[in-house]
Amino acid sequence: MSAGDKPPDSASTPEKKAYSEKISNVVALAIAEQLRERGLSDARPAPPSESDKSGAERRMAGGIGAKKVDVTWATEEAGLLLGVSIKTINFRDNRTRNFQKNLTNRRGDMLFEAVTLHRRFPYAVLGGLFFLDHGAASDGTERRRSTFLNAHTRLQLFTGRDDPGGRDEQYERLYIVLLDASSKHANFGTYLVGEPEKEVAMNDAIDELLKVAAIRNPDFYEYKSGCLVSTSG
Repeated sequence: MSAGDKPPDSASTPEKKAYSEKISNVVALAIAEQLRERGLSDARPAPPSESDKSGAERRMAGGIGAKKVDVTWATEEAGLLLGVSIKTINFRDNRTRNFQKNLTNRRGDMLFEAVTLHRRFPYAVLGGLFFLDHGAASDGTERRRSTFLNAHTRLQLFTGRDDPGGRDEQYERLYIVLLDASSKHANFGTYLVGEPEKEVAMNDAIDELLKVAAIRNPDFYEYKSGCLVSTSG
């Protein structure tokens, strides 16, 4: 809701870009706050009140160059432990009237992010949140599936990395989120990629990332009741 009302599909490119950036930023702040409440005190971005640390991205060294990451939890001892990439498609293409146009580009952005971070930090847990306007679930025709269903098909190969030695381009967990938001309401549905019929709670999605992080770092953390708890000392 704090991102305000979405501009119409006929809005200018700068207007659309500004709105999409707002969505990414407010989501990043909300996810980071959830992580801090669950024991990841150094999760970033920090609240806007911490002016010296605020902002929606942290720049991390990667295997093929530095990369800005929307949400991060890193320590001096281990480097990047958990990251969340946020991508959005908020507007219909004016010609086709569907949300398909930038799907391939957004997928490429996410996969490049996963590769460069996993090469540097193979044990890092990466989550992906791919936000689609809720209209993407109903923009299909007799000849073409909806963008929502196409996104599941095109992303399914890139989720479920349960082994630190697995493919760099895979995310540990990748979700598609259908968003219906304005300045007066905010509704969303979260779906694990590959399971378009099964909505999951966002809290459960975050739980999954924390559980994998605990498995990856058993000497330092364990998962308890929705939180990551230090086992050192």
